[in-house]
Amino acid sequence: MDLLSFAKRFITIPPNFKSDQLKCEVYIVDDDMVSQFATRYTLEQASPQCKFVTFDNMEAVLELLLKHMENREPFPQVILLDLTMPGMSGWEFLEQFEKLLQNRKKPNIFILSAFQSSKDRLKAKEHPLIQGYFDKPLSKVNADKILLAIAGN
Repeated sequence: MDLLSFAKRFITIPPNFKSDQLKCEVYIVDDDMVSQFATRYTLEQASPQCKFVTFDNMEAVLELLLKHMENREPFPQVILLDLTMPGMSGWEFLEQFEKLLQNRKKPNIFILSAFQSSKDRLKAKEHPLIQGYFDKPLSKVNADKILLAIAGN
């Protein structure tokens, strides 16, 4: 699948889609507090019923996901990842998380990046856990695309 075909999966938002009635849990993983706030604000405006949890490092997310597994709790519906993080990178996180998944329902994982890296975009397109790749700051249109992916699952 080429990059354009990959992007088109998230282009069309049905006119009757009402994201403000969607209940979900979203993890926002970003070491930049301003970016965390902007992403959360945009998503809260699109879907105030969702619960948002922010993290500034990948290790904390993995630890919480492990607790979900131990307690037989569902994973969040969405994980929004910044790839460039101190300590564990987004790619390293995905590698570790893939090992944990086993036969569990996978969350919708989207990359949020401030960098225009065609290498990362191509890698994301080919990664089985990644549903999409968006530039920061997250726009209202892209927030709706993320919420539409949740509604579809």
